[in-house]
Amino acid sequence: MRIPFNDLATPHASIVEDVVAEVRALAGNSRFIGGPAVEAFEQDFAAYCRTTHAVGVANGTDAIELTLRALGIGGGDEVLVPANTFIATASAVAATGATPVFVDVDPVSLLVTPASLEAGKTERTAAVIPVHLYGHMVPPADVLPFAARHGLAVIEDSAQAHGANAPAAAQNEALDEKVRAGSYGVAGTFSFYPGKNLGAWGDGGAVVTDDAQLASRIRSLANHGRSEGTDHYEHRYIGRNSRLDALQATVLRRKLADLDSATGQRRRVASVYAEALAAHGIPLVAPLPGVDSAWHLLVARVPGREAVRRLLDEAGIGTGVHYPVPCHRQHAYATDQTVSLPAAEQAAAEILSLPFFPHLRDEEVAYVADHLAKAIAAL
Repeated sequence: MRIPFNDLATPHASIVEDVVAEVRALAGNSRFIGGPAVEAFEQDFAAYCRTTHAVGVANGTDAIELTLRALGIGGGDEVLVPANTFIATASAVAATGATPVFVDVDPVSLLVTPASLEAGKTERTAAVIPVHLYGHMVPPADVLPFAARHGLAVIEDSAQAHGANAPAAAQNEALDEKVRAGSYGVAGTFSFYPGKNLGAWGDGGAVVTDDAQLASRIRSLANHGRSEGTDHYEHRYIGRNSRLDALQATVLRRKLADLDSATGQRRRVASVYAEALAAHGIPLVAPLPGVDSAWHLLVARVPGREAVRRLLDEAGIGTGVHYPVPCHRQHAYATDQTVSLPAAEQAAAEILSLPFFPHLRDEEVAYVADHLAKAIAAL
């Protein structure tokens, strides 16, 4: 049996004719940048995220950077970032002139906590970026009280969490309402890289927010600093070119219609994996209680990871590692003053992303779990 780490071709096969028909219409009206296709997707995605505004941009990294710039965060400021995120979270902060300050995470959930955020805060801290890692949301109760206490902006990095939900309040409070990823901070940022749960046929990203002025400024900054409703050649800000094109918006809008169904399938596969791995005593990185994860990745923790990966590869099983080097240990950010963040560092040596996609069959999950257990036993 051969099981790839991911399979993007199968779900795309069912929508390609729909997309091609819409692309033909797009070719006819030639509205390739902006226009009705982008506006329609932005409206649908904002509604999906339960926010009032969505701004399409070129990619998820730009989504974070443009949001920070629109908030006036830059040189002299610090932004709290978990050390175990993809490097783009940190590089977006650095691109504004601000300094990413890396914080540790909970050793089990691998998500930021009030205590880890408090440990990183200084008088220069201006914002915090909770990362909804692997699709598992950081609940608002773990971030908002801390941010409110210190007057910090909260920008959710939701690049891996399209459609995830978390309790709106702490578990000991009598409130059953849940919030969608990207909706509880001042803004939520998303990537539509092809491998994401909602992936384009190229690069793409978006910012969602309930703040109309913030959305307008992000849109302006992403379009060479032009202000909406003014002369085409009036540039109020020093902006850049970071626009979601109509082709990607067309693909994304079609795929958005199927996202909840695909997420339901991911959750089912994750439950099968959880049972199979538990039978072998292999720990799985799971969402916090009450969180409806988007299950972007299925991550186990194993000893001797590289040897295990080689054995799985010999068995025809594709794997990944997200991420093998914490940000604070990357050459770009490591200094003589680099602190030790033990939970992130230990996890980086143990995490292993297993084959995972909505249409993975139960027998394939069992095959992976069995061979993973054999590989660990062979160490």
